[in-house]
Amino acid sequence: MGYVHDTQMQQYIPPTAMHYITGTWAAAAGNVTHTIVMQKTAGAETATVTVPLLVPGNAAASKGSKINSVEVDYEILTSAATSITATVWKIARGADDAVAVATQVTATQNLTAATDAAAVDQHNLAITITTPEYIADDDYWFVELACVCAAGTVLEFLGAQVNYTFRA
Repeated sequence: MGYVHDTQMQQYIPPTAMHYITGTWAAAAGNVTHTIVMQKTAGAETATVTVPLLVPGNAAASKGSKINSVEVDYEILTSAATSITATVWKIARGADDAVAVATQVTATQNLTAATDAAAVDQHNLAITITTPEYIADDDYWFVELACVCAAGTVLEFLGAQVNYTFRA
């Protein structure tokens, strides 16, 4: 196959691959025909949505995937949220009899958490990794979204896209 160095790779993460904590969540038909969403019923609570970044790692240095950014597509219906805040985590797997170690990855989000990201609207939240790095074979990464919802806030998650460089 030869050497590959592609800086424009993308991986779609469906809403059914994400993990939803707090609140009442259900799979539903999206507002756009032929789409699916995970929908949170209205309720004043802080919901956590975890997006696994499903891209290949590699044991060799500077090979595999280097995550550059993540885009999360979601909608806020009926009532604005208080805030939507993204945090990126790298988890170093623990060896047998050892715990995994979580490290926060420095990143920025394009929408202001308490205003733009929380308004009633369709959203594309772009989270940019400040210093991208290749994923080691014993690490995995995810984005954690803290969604502080008002009593009338209904959330719908359509999916996410991981943008990465691939080298093999």
